[in-house]
Amino acid sequence: MRIDLLRWFLALFLLSVSSLHAQQSVQPPKGEPTNAKEAAAQKAAADKKLDDDYQSIVAGMPPGQQAWERVLQENLGGFYLPLHKRDKVAGRSNAWDFVQDDPKLPRVLLIGDSVSRGYTQSVRKAMAGKANVHRAPANCGPTAAGIKKIDIWLGDGKWDVIHFNFGIHDRSTPAADYAQRLDQLIERMQRTGAKLVWASTTPIPDDPAKKQTAVSIVEHNQIAAEIMKKQGVAVDDLFTSITPHLARVQNPNDVHFNAEGYELLGKKVAESILQLLK
Repeated sequence: MRIDLLRWFLALFLLSVSSLHAQQSVQPPKGEPTNAKEAAAQKAAADKKLDDDYQSIVAGMPPGQQAWERVLQENLGGFYLPLHKRDKVAGRSNAWDFVQDDPKLPRVLLIGDSVSRGYTQSVRKAMAGKANVHRAPANCGPTAAGIKKIDIWLGDGKWDVIHFNFGIHDRSTPAADYAQRLDQLIERMQRTGAKLVWASTTPIPDDPAKKQTAVSIVEHNQIAAEIMKKQGVAVDDLFTSITPHLARVQNPNDVHFNAEGYELLGKKVAESILQLLK
């Protein structure tokens, strides 16, 4: 009788422990949202804290730097602006850092998409003490965006060299439209008095899901190269220079590059700019 009673208490104890573990297993970790409404509230709170911290940092900046941050706020958009804010709050440098010009050095402007963003820091490193390297306040995207935004990207300052690319975001743009817009953009940039250098678009992989083909970049590079020849614009052939290294430096199934890839591209860009500055 006593043994049966002990067995009964043991079974009851094990059942209670099992039930407790089951209850704990379905409870969300502390601090995690339990529903969509709570998740949205947590995100809103995190976004507000990020913006408050960022605005506090901006408030302590000199006037010129504050003005640059306002330009970024108006032009980086919903994807890149939060990334920029996080970098500023964390004290990290990025492609859109304010550049305090050394008046003794020439001024260089980089215009391009996320690949250009990726090599901006490498260009600055390669040209330290040789040029003030600025970047357009956007992920510049396709030529259609350039037509709308080029005046903002050029700003009010004088440029000695403008290094530019439009390609990956134009891979589906009809040839005639691409050519016409490139002509317009070149003519606008030439009015600044700067020397221009066009960067050929770097390779992309075939990706049917994204409706992108490797050959589209080859075709658009050929169109652009003909326009540069006609317009007398220098060429920085990034496509040819990076192609032998793709297996090592381009991210798998992606148009972007790893750190080594951006370092190689940045050095090539710097070389092409220095050629024009000589």
